[in-house]
Amino acid sequence: MERKNGFKISQYACAVLLIVSSIALVAYQVIMIDDVSSGLLVYVAQAFLLVASIFGLDYYVKLITQKINGKHQAQ
Repeated sequence: MERKNGFKISQYACAVLLIVSSIALVAYQVIMIDDVSSGLLVYVAQAFLLVASIFGLDYYVKLITQKINGKHQAQ
């Protein structure tokens, strides 16, 4: 159980770091050159997609597991 908790914590920490790094990079570029390059926008989009996948997949796996366990307990 503790190993699973450690994995979840590292998973969520990576997600938060991705969001924070993308926001920080955009802020840095806006402050330094008053523009945001297209490459950085692609990085931000990929970071947000990965974070959405991390949280979304975790939710769906938990939901499916609950439904499967619910069916087995009912029988």
